[in-house]
Amino acid sequence: MGDTVGTPRSSGGPVFRSPSSPEAPRPAPPGPSRAVRRLAALTALAVAASLAPTAATAAAPGLAPASVPGRPGTPVKQPVATGSGGAVSTVDPDASRAALDVLRRGGNAMDAAVAAAATLGVTEPFVAAIGGGGYMTYYDAKTRRVHSIDGREFAPKGMGPSSFIDPATGKALPFDQAVTSGLSVGVPGTLAQWDLALRRFGTRGLGDALSPAIKVAERGFVVDQEFHDQTAVNEARFRDIVPTRKLFLPGGKPPEVGTVFRNPDLARTYRELAKRGPGWFYRGRLGREVAATVARPPVDPASGRNVRPGLMEPGDLAAYRAVERTPTHVPYRGMDVYGMPPSSSGGSTVGEALNILGNFRLDPRDPVTALHYYLEASKLAYADRGRYVGDADKVGVPLEELLSSGFARERACLIRPDRAAAAPVAPGSPDGSYEPCVPPGTQTRALAFEGPQTTHLNVADKWGNVVAYTLSIEQFGGSGVTVPGRGFLLNNELTDFTLQPPAPGSPPDPNLPGPRKRPRSSMSPTLVLKDGGPRLALGTPGGSTIITTVLQILMNRIDLGMDLPTALAAPRATQRNTPQVFAEQPFIDAYGRQLAARGHRIELFPGPPLGVIGAATGLEILRPGLVQAVAEPVRRGGGSALVVRPVRPGGAG
Repeated sequence: MGDTVGTPRSSGGPVFRSPSSPEAPRPAPPGPSRAVRRLAALTALAVAASLAPTAATAAAPGLAPASVPGRPGTPVKQPVATGSGGAVSTVDPDASRAALDVLRRGGNAMDAAVAAAATLGVTEPFVAAIGGGGYMTYYDAKTRRVHSIDGREFAPKGMGPSSFIDPATGKALPFDQAVTSGLSVGVPGTLAQWDLALRRFGTRGLGDALSPAIKVAERGFVVDQEFHDQTAVNEARFRDIVPTRKLFLPGGKPPEVGTVFRNPDLARTYRELAKRGPGWFYRGRLGREVAATVARPPVDPASGRNVRPGLMEPGDLAAYRAVERTPTHVPYRGMDVYGMPPSSSGGSTVGEALNILGNFRLDPRDPVTALHYYLEASKLAYADRGRYVGDADKVGVPLEELLSSGFARERACLIRPDRAAAAPVAPGSPDGSYEPCVPPGTQTRALAFEGPQTTHLNVADKWGNVVAYTLSIEQFGGSGVTVPGRGFLLNNELTDFTLQPPAPGSPPDPNLPGPRKRPRSSMSPTLVLKDGGPRLALGTPGGSTIITTVLQILMNRIDLGMDLPTALAAPRATQRNTPQVFAEQPFIDAYGRQLAARGHRIELFPGPPLGVIGAATGLEILRPGLVQAVAEPVRRGGGSALVVRPVRPGGAG
């Protein structure tokens, strides 16, 4: 059982050491450790079964099968790699190879991260594109400091709190109509972020970083089940938007598994960007094309679909800047955890939840109690997120108090070891004056919808620099609007704002739309340091479940003694201050009955995809000179982990 607030703190679990270190203590008693590994393996099998195609597919018209000589072969995904010289983990083998090639040719972690991200714009166009944005944390080995770069989209100057209100009803637009519109498109930040990141921390220019992606876009890549399914789920709206239909529905239907998909339009766009630089996007012809597309979405008149125009103008693109910010920081179990500050809520919410958990013993021999505290800490942190966190450039965010130990103690004292609190719980008062067990307020806020379609990558180099980078265009397929002839989709990130203003008399909402305001995000690129050096890099897609997935993996690794591959593959649950805890089926099978006995209402995660939470990637510095890259073994098709010099089987490590 966990200690209540006021008892001496103790991790109750293993010291955070490399599993391979000779001096490291055993992470957990043999029985539970083996059981956890079996459960992680069963999770992988269960998720694989839920995602397996039901029938064989044939080559789509106009797309050559991958087996034709000269075509790219079907890539092999490897979820774990251990070695030296640098490492990368992404969801995609082409992106991982692009980053690895940069590392092998002497580039550093930032050079490789941008190369991987640009390649994901080719192979994962429905979740990552230069029409979107993202957040990045970076450990600089030379200065031993952590930095963060905010490339989040912002709203056009003409946007206000009521921009998503339908004048005919006085209520927010139906969500699907808001998504597939020009109104949802924020000013993209990805290119500005790449440019700033490379100038500040890279060793190569944007042209070099784009080169691997250009090759993949020209030669093509093999369509896998994930790409096919993501296209198919968007088929109806893609068909109604002329350039999107032309690009992603060759032959009039989604590309079939095993065929080769090429994007020569994006290759040409990348070539021009390599030559002209990001100014071509923000102050030149490409930017004017983006603004024109948003203002007049190229919808097929025969479709009958109402795709509302957006508010973006060329001046909005010219005004955009990526911003270097001070990362969030909390100490946890003798380590230092760094994350993204607002407008992301990732660093503040993960950090607050860790601070709350730090008041309890989490025993690897009692995973049910540990999970109970994890769910309750998440619930409380999400209540505070909804009330207080938004774009700190536009609204006041009490970040220092949200991450204070006093506020965490005040919130932690509300957690009962034997009973879940009824949700939604009210936010606390991060006012600097803290007493044990102060009754919370009464105003709660509904969880705003965030699409789960994002991607995350991690890179470490031989010098000790480490990048954790999460990027997105929001939904699978973003707004559904492709810039004609340019090969990339535009985001729908502005639907991350609270679309309906609060009722009169309600507390102010920090996440209402506003001119050149960044919508709140859950993206959580996270770095963990020990004794001033990097130990973990971690992140995931998943919309608002990003925060809980990162938090659960951290707890699995640090408190419950799992190695990183097991921590990442273990079954997941998410509590975001809602009446239900949503979980994967293996989690329900393993823990559902015992957690229900403590008052948790456990239900299958509704997706998309059904029953699958996140698609995390991470890496761990096991000891100086030895790094382990980790990706999903199965979720969303699995991921790709590579190292420059792999450890031979049976070799030292």
